[in-house]
Amino acid sequence: MPEYELSTQKRKTKSVYVSTVISIALVLLVTGMLGLLLVHAKNLSKYVKENIVLNVIVNDGTSEGDVLSLQKDLEKDTYVLRTEYISKELAAKNLKEDLGEDFVQYLGHNPLLPSLDVYMKENYANTDSIKTFIEKISKNNKIKEVVYQESLIDMVNKNVRIIGMIVLAFAVILLIIAVALINNTIRLAIYSQRFLIKSMQLIGATKNFIRKPFITYGIIHGLLGSLIAILLLILTLKFAQQQIPELVFLRNWFEFAVIFLGVILIGILISGLSTYFAVTKYLKAQSNDLYR
Repeated sequence: MPEYELSTQKRKTKSVYVSTVISIALVLLVTGMLGLLLVHAKNLSKYVKENIVLNVIVNDGTSEGDVLSLQKDLEKDTYVLRTEYISKELAAKNLKEDLGEDFVQYLGHNPLLPSLDVYMKENYANTDSIKTFIEKISKNNKIKEVVYQESLIDMVNKNVRIIGMIVLAFAVILLIIAVALINNTIRLAIYSQRFLIKSMQLIGATKNFIRKPFITYGIIHGLLGSLIAILLLILTLKFAQQQIPELVFLRNWFEFAVIFLGVILIGILISGLSTYFAVTKYLKAQSNDLYR
């Protein structure tokens, strides 16, 4: 009979530990996904800003050599990320594809001018910096005009700030919820061991001696939960990139490694501290309080 009770108790203990690890893994999975969302939101913001294009129209009659020289000068500017030379022929080809008909054959000549597509660095992709840049380069007599969508730039910067604040607020709230959920899961797991804790204390075991194995198990559970969460995160990333190939440009393994390390540290830290405080609670409790 005692062997049967011991076996039953072991099964219950294992069940509690397994459910604890799974609960921690699921909470850390959501936390890690939010971390990825924050990183991707930052990278996506950078990608959008660095793909805002300024069309620098070159004066008619400017030789290709002069245009290429102008391109080199623009690329040296601190505001500029990169440039792309659009010749008259390439401009005509692109417009033909957009219109779906050969307008050059219809007109009898190519009226388009060569141009340079200028892409700004992230920090300068705003209206004020762009206006300053245009004023500076407009002094060059090779440039006829600079065309860009001011309203689009204002909208991009405004929406990026709003989305960033919303995601950050959501991250803080979710982190608090994650801490609370893991803490409650650990407390429930320790609650099932409260009589064992008190029995060890009654036969003379010191508080640190009692705490040590529980904290060790708590840290192990946090580590296992975080590793499971990381595995699920990697599978989620692969699935997302298969479904949306364009997400490849957001891939940054260093940032992913930082997030994965953060998930491990959060899992270990919260599990260890929660276990410590939960065990301490029952060490301080009176025997009668254990039945409440």
